[in-house]
Amino acid sequence: MIVRILFGCVVIGSIVVLLIDLWVVQSTKNRILAVDQLKSSDYDCILVLGAGVWENNQPSPMLEDRINKGVELFKLQASDRLLMSGDHGTVEYDEVNVMKDVAIEQGIDSSSIFMDHAGFSTYDSLYRAKAIFGATKIIIVTQQYHLYRALYIARSLGIEAIGVAAEKIPYSYQWLRDAREILARNKDVLFSLFKPEAKVVGDPISLDQSGDVTNDRP
Repeated sequence: MIVRILFGCVVIGSIVVLLIDLWVVQSTKNRILAVDQLKSSDYDCILVLGAGVWENNQPSPMLEDRINKGVELFKLQASDRLLMSGDHGTVEYDEVNVMKDVAIEQGIDSSSIFMDHAGFSTYDSLYRAKAIFGATKIIIVTQQYHLYRALYIARSLGIEAIGVAAEKIPYSYQWLRDAREILARNKDVLFSLFKPEAKVVGDPISLDQSGDVTNDRP
């Protein structure tokens, strides 16, 4: 009897997890647009979400694709500000300066690029985009599988957001990311419901000034 009850709980729990995952995807998919579908240029910023950085400060292929798409949108005048949000929790590991450096190499002026050094999670990046940088209308750039969750969080925080997917290439171990994303979507539905503060908060940083105010290097 106990085994049957436990099995039933596992089955019900799995169904709930999958239904939540489906809800997140279905409720946000119509806000993922192609570049040529953008009809407005009054976005507060283009928010590029961080990803892994490899040795010698090289962006992973996934991160490089995100940066490239953000730069493309900037050059198409979708917004005149880029907000690079990622993990810079230690001196040794720094996603955001790598992101900014790549964008500068592609011709974007440093003053147009803001860095959020405490974007330790998707939720934190969206929370801080509004709470710290004052962004309420944004374009989110990341891979499509990740956009559903980011857009769901944005809406829950009162941010008007659309998503543009980075170029899709065969990333290694994508099946593992897809499986992890199911659980991550469920986790962030709870975060979106209770709306805890980001791990790090601080003084406001206006997007109306130079992005160089977020520089931490000479």
